[in-house]
Amino acid sequence: MKEVRWERMFPDQLEKAFDECPVIYFTYGLCEPHGPQNVLGLDALKAHGIACETARKYGGIVAPIDFWHIHDIAGCALWGKDAIGEVKHKWLTAVPPSHHFKGVCYHIRTADVLGAHAAILLTGHYGPNWQDLKMLVELIQPFVGTRLYGLPDFEANIPGFDNDNSSGGDHAGKVETSLMMALDPSCSDMTRLPSKDDLGKHWAMGRNAYEANRRIGERMVNDEVEYLGKKVKELLAEYDRLKPEHKFRTFDDVDKFWNEVMADKVKDFACMKLDFSGQGKTIPEDSVWFENWQSKG
Repeated sequence: MKEVRWERMFPDQLEKAFDECPVIYFTYGLCEPHGPQNVLGLDALKAHGIACETARKYGGIVAPIDFWHIHDIAGCALWGKDAIGEVKHKWLTAVPPSHHFKGVCYHIRTADVLGAHAAILLTGHYGPNWQDLKMLVELIQPFVGTRLYGLPDFEANIPGFDNDNSSGGDHAGKVETSLMMALDPSCSDMTRLPSKDDLGKHWAMGRNAYEANRRIGERMVNDEVEYLGKKVKELLAEYDRLKPEHKFRTFDDVDKFWNEVMADKVKDFACMKLDFSGQGKTIPEDSVWFENWQSKG
């Protein structure tokens, strides 16, 4: 199998792959409960697996996975209280939004320093953080020569294919479990599902997880690869047309952009809303989810 993972390639392999297709895929996700049937790293493993399949078919290299993402704050904490419950250990690789998104800026800076013509920023972690990723990409693009596109993987998962409503996105249900079964069967174990007679709260498990199967997952992976491959071609064509300068080069460039453009926007990020549902829900002070709920990010 063609190696496309940056951390597993030798220097000559990287140079050859980058010369052939100067594209970098950055993948993001969170370790969090995904039902008893999936490993906790599903979000990032899913995004990384899809990116690797895309790079093998359409070219480019895939950067090392970033498992540290947004949770335990604002509406994400409220969701955790409702879907995961008052657990002893949350098992989250959570960081504040400002930390995560400034890290993304450093990743983009790396792409520009390398002279990448295009970069795909793919998150497998849902909630509204993907809206903030798209906003960040829009705001940083004028400073960066590399052509950028940010998205949640469910954007590339075409709904309604063959009258099958398994596309789009969910949380540890039919969609994500099927994708994990297709990308890495060792990370999904259907024998761990609870009895259908016991549909209580099971580590944020989607209730239709019982419908998951590998063939559905393989079809969805293919859909996402084709979607991303099309985006790569569009970004490369845009780069050839514009011939932009790669000028986002130093750590100081990142700090300046963050301080002057992004820092004041953190409080207005979509992921900073205390209740995504808009129903005015709150978290009681005795909940394990209360301590970071109202953090300023």
